[in-house]
Amino acid sequence: MSNDPVSPAAAVPGTVDGPPRSPLSDGEWHRLHPFTALLRGGLFLIVVIGIVLANLRDRLVFIFLPWLAPEVGDDVAEWETAGGDPVDFIIANNLVVVAGLAVLGVLIVLVAVFYTSWRFHTFRITDDDVEVRSGILFRTQRRAPLDRVQGVNLTRPMIARLLGMAKLEVVGAGADANVKLEYLSTADAEAVRADILRLASGRRLAATGGAAAAGQRASGRVAALGRTVGQGLTGLIEGPEAVVAEPESVVNIPVGRLVASHVLSMSTIGLILAFVAIVIGVSQGITWLLFGFVPTIIGFGAYWVRSIVRSLRYSIAPTPDGVRITFGLLTTITEIVPPGRVHAVEVTQPILWRPAGWWMVRINRLTGRSATDSTTDQFTTVLPVGTASDVDRVLRLLQPSLPDAERALIVDEGMLGPSTGDTFTNSPRRAWWIRPLSYRRNGFRLTDEALLMRRGIVWRRLVMLPLARLQSFGLYQGPLDRATRVTNVRAHVVTGPVSPFLAAVDRDTALTLFDEVARGSVRAALADRTHRWAQDQKDAAPVAVAAAIPAENPGAAVPATPIAADTAEAVPAVPPTPTVRTTRAESSAPVPATPAEASVAAPATPAEPFDAPAASAPTPASPAGEGA
Repeated sequence: MSNDPVSPAAAVPGTVDGPPRSPLSDGEWHRLHPFTALLRGGLFLIVVIGIVLANLRDRLVFIFLPWLAPEVGDDVAEWETAGGDPVDFIIANNLVVVAGLAVLGVLIVLVAVFYTSWRFHTFRITDDDVEVRSGILFRTQRRAPLDRVQGVNLTRPMIARLLGMAKLEVVGAGADANVKLEYLSTADAEAVRADILRLASGRRLAATGGAAAAGQRASGRVAALGRTVGQGLTGLIEGPEAVVAEPESVVNIPVGRLVASHVLSMSTIGLILAFVAIVIGVSQGITWLLFGFVPTIIGFGAYWVRSIVRSLRYSIAPTPDGVRITFGLLTTITEIVPPGRVHAVEVTQPILWRPAGWWMVRINRLTGRSATDSTTDQFTTVLPVGTASDVDRVLRLLQPSLPDAERALIVDEGMLGPSTGDTFTNSPRRAWWIRPLSYRRNGFRLTDEALLMRRGIVWRRLVMLPLARLQSFGLYQGPLDRATRVTNVRAHVVTGPVSPFLAAVDRDTALTLFDEVARGSVRAALADRTHRWAQDQKDAAPVAVAAAIPAENPGAAVPATPIAADTAEAVPAVPPTPTVRTTRAESSAPVPATPAEASVAAPATPAEPFDAPAASAPTPASPAGEGA
């Protein structure tokens, strides 16, 4: 996917082939932006001051603006005489100076704590990882290997944008593995992001850009504050700052379409029904409906508006280091997903969108979030709403390895199908009672690069699974499925909104698919180089792939044509037997295979014909596995 030329020096340690690195990526420890303490602790102080001012509102009006509310003076005099709260006690006992000194002391302590926390919060970026140290009494040090980077988020909250600052988050491959740098100046954050992605690609950078940039930062922080505030205000109107080297978005979502897509949703229909129920209930004297549903309607309205605002200024574009996704009106979030970090893609169409021809694209990816993190990952929706041509452009970015012949089938057969000459393997006619509406559309197609699953007639769904990202593949059969000679198939990938399963697949066809997916995953994983996408591709991968698939078994190759469908009552007399690999979990970051690794595709002892409730075949992994 990379468009940058890769020199032979990229694969030789100690050589460089990239642009000068940022002064913050020189391998030394650095501190965050000095205004970090202001954004972290200053907002807390603003909230506390706001609460105090709200409680002292009448007193402040009496002291500074007595002509606006002359009746407040009598109330204040009565409060001071009664001494009913701490403020009255301080005034009655003439302790104003002491109280002021106490408040000043607390402020000094808080400022000292925030400053010390900033001093102890340091980071460094080496050629291999990103490290962060933090904590005053209890020290914490986190490290994110660059070859496991799943993405880099650049978040610009509204207040931070006004100050010319941004938050950088390096997305790791494990649970609670993200490393955050909050906050850096916008220019430093963009430069550091570029360095991290270049190093993750397998390239090495030259020496730092020189002392000019460091001197400019040292002398211009305060002087540039006014300029950055002005640029932030301009950015709120014109949009987020963009790196010059990054191209424009390949998809444009009009605001009207975005709003209409939220209106044409099942949640909106539910809201209308709830509103009608409230009106009818109140007219019949059932007043408790008003108190029960009104808060729900208000909450839904707030969520509805927040979803629209969050999706504004959406853009998706290719870059030399991956796919760049940006969205947000007030808080702008930008992430670059490196090649090979997408584990599943789903194209879906709610029934209310069908007349307009709109579709949504979602993905499964490693997020690096903690299991206790309840916030939703906003980047799982890479296309909130778009036409079929928009979907095609997005899929070209997410799955660039698919040949053009397969891309033509994705829209005609995968999204809109089935059609005349359908090449998908669909559910047999005898399984109509399991999927009475969609059994003609319920099917799959296996290619050299991906497994496509198509299902749904009311809510159309097309799932695309890169074979190199599969962790395992399973067949599941219940008693009713066994009686109908069908089974359910499920691909196991990282968790996310995409659910890769398919019901009511002919049993014998599923057994063939079981074997072909296992072999195709071996081939795809050994040939995959997306974990270090800028390294020299001249290695032993073709030899390893050839050695991994025995020549004496011609049935091992993934067919270029789809597996034959059993659409009638007849089934093949002799079902093929599955080959089960006993390798560990899949990796999205394989390394060139050695002869020892090539043995993972050797066929195991033939198993008995499938007739058990479940079977599963794990796909191959390499030593440099990402983990799920």
